[in-house]
Amino acid sequence: MMFLFGMELSNYLSVSTSTSIVVDKSSDGEFLRIDFNISFPSLSCEFASVDVSDVLGTNRLNITKTVRKFSIDRNMKITGPEFHSGPVAHAIKHGDEADEEYAEGSVPLTSDNFERVSHQYPILVVNFFAPWCYWSNRLKPSWEKAAKIIRERYDPEIDGRILSGKVDCTEQPELCRRNHIQGYPSVRIFRKGSDIREDHGHHEHESYYGDRDTESLVKMMEQLIAPIPVESEKHVSSTDNSTDKIKRPAPSSGGCRIEGFVRVKKVPGSLIISARSGAHSFDASEMNMSHVISHLSFGRKIIPRVMSDAKRLIPYLGGSHDRLNGRAFINHRDIGANVTIEHYLQIVKTEVLTRGSHKLLEEYEYTAHSSLVQSPDIPVTKFHFELSPMQVLITENSKSFSHFITNVCAIIGGVFTVAGILDSILHNTFRLMKKVELGKNI
Repeated sequence: MMFLFGMELSNYLSVSTSTSIVVDKSSDGEFLRIDFNISFPSLSCEFASVDVSDVLGTNRLNITKTVRKFSIDRNMKITGPEFHSGPVAHAIKHGDEADEEYAEGSVPLTSDNFERVSHQYPILVVNFFAPWCYWSNRLKPSWEKAAKIIRERYDPEIDGRILSGKVDCTEQPELCRRNHIQGYPSVRIFRKGSDIREDHGHHEHESYYGDRDTESLVKMMEQLIAPIPVESEKHVSSTDNSTDKIKRPAPSSGGCRIEGFVRVKKVPGSLIISARSGAHSFDASEMNMSHVISHLSFGRKIIPRVMSDAKRLIPYLGGSHDRLNGRAFINHRDIGANVTIEHYLQIVKTEVLTRGSHKLLEEYEYTAHSSLVQSPDIPVTKFHFELSPMQVLITENSKSFSHFITNVCAIIGGVFTVAGILDSILHNTFRLMKKVELGKNI
């Protein structure tokens, strides 16, 4: 009786659940949060863009408010503080000198003379370009004209404070790679005296994002040398903040870690990470969108304690909440260039309701299928997501106390009844055996 009572009490105290499939009850206009932390060893933070689109026509480009970027090296280690792209106040202005004749004013730089020149002048402004690039060709006349004006006003041999240079990245690919050039044209500002011994003597440098007409370029260069005395051999940091919006620190390495979250409508759509710029060109054959996914999940962040409580109810819960975590997708160039990496995600919502229909947990689990596809366009990384119209509803079954008492009474009564039956059978059996023995003796 005590054994059966203990079994019934254990069953009463244990929690049981029932699982059902119902139509998703999400309200119209409700948004879904996507959290991510993805590292791209070959995509510069300077051009990395997070975009969102869906079948309803939503198309949000270069989301920055809820996204953070950090430059990383080939080993996925962060090499500096958070990279800030900065706001683009207006479309970049270009000069109208395309049809005019102009003289070469900038100095061609190569891997052989770049280090020597960069240590020779306090300010070195370099245009990294590609001859096939539309934007490079639009910049070229203004750049050469501005370089000629600066050369005449501040003679490098006499004044010695600034030099304008240019690097053809089709002829000097290693030099451009060493300076993390991924978009053309890229204007870099190198300052003498900021080289770091531990970093093999590389210079800290800035990127110029301002207008590209002759007047703006000349103004920028003159502001750079204004605080530097003539023939100065010392690096003097400028106190003029007027160019802060058009020049910012360049990426310290060629990779980028992108982390943060976006909110999307609960309809089929895509999260796209790519190189994007309205005033630069990219060599699609050189773009490598290999990446490592540290975290990718949907829905609100779940407190570990809540997840732990839910797993005591349903042990299999949360198994596919972050299915892609820790996965690496590397393009080893076996299938050629122009490779886009696509992930197809099918998402299912799961709700856990406790007694009284109180929501304990809401989570989104997903399946993932990935592929590498050659594309004629600029390579990107795409996460196609689609939510199931059905959801999994897990409900905790409540148990009646009166049912427990009834079962206990049934156990007590049943044990007494069975014990009585067994006692009667045994008693009658012994009486019969005694009568048989008595008969033999007679």
